[in-house]
Amino acid sequence: MPKIDSSQIAWREGSGYPSPFSTPVAPRQKQALGLAGGLSELGVNLTRLPPGAWSSQRHWHSHEEEFVYVLSGELVLVSDDGEQTLLAGDCAAFPKGQADGHHLVNRSTEIAVYLEAGTRHDEDVCHYVDVDLHWDPQRGYLHKDGTPYPSKPD
Repeated sequence: MPKIDSSQIAWREGSGYPSPFSTPVAPRQKQALGLAGGLSELGVNLTRLPPGAWSSQRHWHSHEEEFVYVLSGELVLVSDDGEQTLLAGDCAAFPKGQADGHHLVNRSTEIAVYLEAGTRHDEDVCHYVDVDLHWDPQRGYLHKDGTPYPSKPD
């Protein structure tokens, strides 16, 4: 595999969450490095999180594992165990099937940059612990009672 030229990979901003859950994640920027390298079972993203932004809504996965490594800046890891500060060189791992809702928040005044990696699984269900949101691979984003959120216009 040839070297991946990350300068040629577009940055995606925001998330696919329905409103209002997309608001705290809207400033987040990601480069899909794994996809650019042709990976199909491992997602790898370079992520920039501006001050005040969240990495995601607090969540956990049924079938996917996640790993984050902070490259620069300061982040707060919020999980069911409380809050921990992550600095450059710190990392965190989230095994599949462990009901520990987690996300990262940038409470500093500088952009934080981190590498995130995660497995991909077609049957993965994502549970959002603080809000009325649920991800089903067959039906998309749902309310916790199973009612679908309206589709976004094209």
